[in-house]
Amino acid sequence: MPNPNFNHDLSEEYPLNQLLIKGTEINYLFICPTKLWYFSHGITMEQESEWVDLGKFLHERRYANEEKEVLIGSIKIDFIRKGEIIEIHEVKLGKSMERAHEMQALYYIYYLKRLGVKAKAVLHYPKLNETKEVTLEGREEEVEEAIREVERIKSLSFPPEPVKSKKCKKCAYYELCWV
Repeated sequence: MPNPNFNHDLSEEYPLNQLLIKGTEINYLFICPTKLWYFSHGITMEQESEWVDLGKFLHERRYANEEKEVLIGSIKIDFIRKGEIIEIHEVKLGKSMERAHEMQALYYIYYLKRLGVKAKAVLHYPKLNETKEVTLEGREEEVEEAIREVERIKSLSFPPEPVKSKKCKKCAYYELCWV
């Protein structure tokens, strides 16, 4: 049930009941639009990826005492900490795709704000022993633009042409795009 204190100043373009995008989709938008299209059309390859397995292992071991994979509507957060402000915590392997990680975290904060929940995010890079705090302040328009672009790519009849980069070699979709 929507919060009666919901901030109506936010864009009416994305009413709460239409925010069905997953955080992974926002993340993939900034990694590879082709990967986003495949994922959003039910073609999932991550279960075959050793990089995904390594990430899960690090997440489980390093943050063993945290309640993991908190599901709120269409988003699944690695873990949260409750306090005066909700802290969203996302665990990532490395910083090579930091922009994608940051946008995913911003989307989670945006989503929760639409529920009337004040939040910030912390990105964890356990292999580097680093964290980065992310806040939504002044970035809502950027998130809304990402939402529009995810929706546009998902609506395409065919996947966008892949663009070869060094990220491709570690991607679970490599064979689908390049073999």
